[in-house]
Amino acid sequence: MSLASLEYLAYLDDTGCIKEDLQKKIGVYAIFNQEKELQFVGYSRDIYLSLQQHLVRQPQNCYWLKLQTIARPNRTILEETRQAWITEHGEVPTGNAASETSWTQPIDVKPVMTEEEKAQYLAGGELEQSKTLKKAARRIETTIKQQLRDRGVTMDFRFNPKLKEKGLLDLK
Repeated sequence: MSLASLEYLAYLDDTGCIKEDLQKKIGVYAIFNQEKELQFVGYSRDIYLSLQQHLVRQPQNCYWLKLQTIARPNRTILEETRQAWITEHGEVPTGNAASETSWTQPIDVKPVMTEEEKAQYLAGGELEQSKTLKKAARRIETTIKQQLRDRGVTMDFRFNPKLKEKGLLDLK
């Protein structure tokens, strides 16, 4: 199915949640910003979990989506559909190019540490560095959760506590 032929779906339902009927659904999805400009095309064995991760990593870019589900996992079909949608769009979305890591990888808090946090990190031993990273991760987590609340998101997100010690934020 072509990307243009699919309907836009709201990223969040009226209650501020991602539709739960997407849980454990396999398929290809395209994410659009508020102006319905394509931001990212991906595929997943659980679209619901992937959409949660993207919402946490890119809350300002997740307003609309289009998706196509398949009954059984088939990497070839998923990759071919994803590539066809990108080709149909005419250019590679930034989420699949320059900013791909910000869509697909855990959030690294090191680049957004305060000067004080950076100084503590550089001055500390391994244990102090771990504590500093965890503290910075908690600060960023609070900011993200506030951004999501401001957006009207009512879902509860749990970040992996073990990754915080490494300065990374990813959903558990």
